[in-house]
Amino acid sequence: MPDFLMLTERRKNQILGFLPTDSQISKLADYFQNFSDSTRLKIITCLSVCDMCVGDISNLLNINQTTVSHQLKILKDQGLVNYRRDGKILLYSLQEQSISDVMMYAVEYL
Repeated sequence: MPDFLMLTERRKNQILGFLPTDSQISKLADYFQNFSDSTRLKIITCLSVCDMCVGDISNLLNINQTTVSHQLKILKDQGLVNYRRDGKILLYSLQEQSISDVMMYAVEYL
């Protein structure tokens, strides 16, 4: 193993103990990829305020319903969005408040 210039053995072990596994890194990359797509980011923003149906999201963001539905499916598959039926309408919501918190923290950082 190579010698480190500034890193002590203790600090190296501390970092390695904190480093996520390859599987966790893959999941983190997938999770944060949702925040790199502008359409998904807009949808997450809308759902941070209230539960919404596809039609309302589509009208509010001026994006066709097919695109909104497709992006909601991706968010649902990633575990970021839930839905519930209200009669014939599906209402979408964020899975957890922490999803909105991540986004709002990033906005404040900018």
